[in-house]
Amino acid sequence: MKRKLLVLLFFLVIIFLVEAKIVKAENTKRSKHFVLVHGSCHGGWSWYKLVSLIKSSGHRVTALDLASSGVDPLRASEVGSMYDYLRPLMDFMEGVGGSSKRESIIMVGHSLGGLAISKAMEEFPLMIDVAIFVTALMPGPSLNVSTLYHQSLKSSDAQMDNHYTYDNGPNNPPTTFIFGKSFLASKDLELAIMLMRPLPLFSDEDMSKELTLSEDKYGSVDRVYIISEKDKVMNKDVEAWMLINNQPNYVITINGSDHMVMMSKPISLWNHLQNITNKYN
Repeated sequence: MKRKLLVLLFFLVIIFLVEAKIVKAENTKRSKHFVLVHGSCHGGWSWYKLVSLIKSSGHRVTALDLASSGVDPLRASEVGSMYDYLRPLMDFMEGVGGSSKRESIIMVGHSLGGLAISKAMEEFPLMIDVAIFVTALMPGPSLNVSTLYHQSLKSSDAQMDNHYTYDNGPNNPPTTFIFGKSFLASKDLELAIMLMRPLPLFSDEDMSKELTLSEDKYGSVDRVYIISEKDKVMNKDVEAWMLINNQPNYVITINGSDHMVMMSKPISLWNHLQNITNKYN
């Protein structure tokens, strides 16, 4: 009897260890690292609602600031090129890629942040499980960033009280841009007014040079595009034209959301991000 109990106990211990190993493997498989990239004039702070939801679900999350944005120490006048503007994200990706622990990155870009994550896809395609463009500019190998950017500006609604500065004189192109109060109208308006910073503007040549995208690298990363139903910043005609000329793997619409989806519909956005993430486990 004693021997039978010992054998039974042995098998129970083996079963427990195997199950524990399986659970650990499943948890590791499910754990992702979300990298969130903000849009024009905003910073990592704009994701604060989504960051809490991601952390509470057991994933890692990094909401970083691009140059001269959020709490980044540089001023807009000190950002001389798009290379400089995107450098914080490139440095971050290099740091993650150089670590001993391999991570599965879910790259999420909002609005102008779509340009930043496109650059990351080109430079670090093997590190990114999927790139998610949240009502964002999405250039591609056959859709030049300069063409897309100007199409977006040309077709945008009235600028209202948005403000440009002309540090090189009124006869030269504007150097910075910042949203006005009327354009930003939302329930998080006061937060945005306090934390927004001017966006440095770049030449067509500079943007095209920095964002040369290839099918082999950029094109190897799956893309998901999220449409905001009540977006008044991203022109719907331009958005449809962009999706036809640079078709992503999936397109999702969030009903009732404005341009700042992460603030107006954070739970809906997170539910969609989780469903997308589950496809890449």
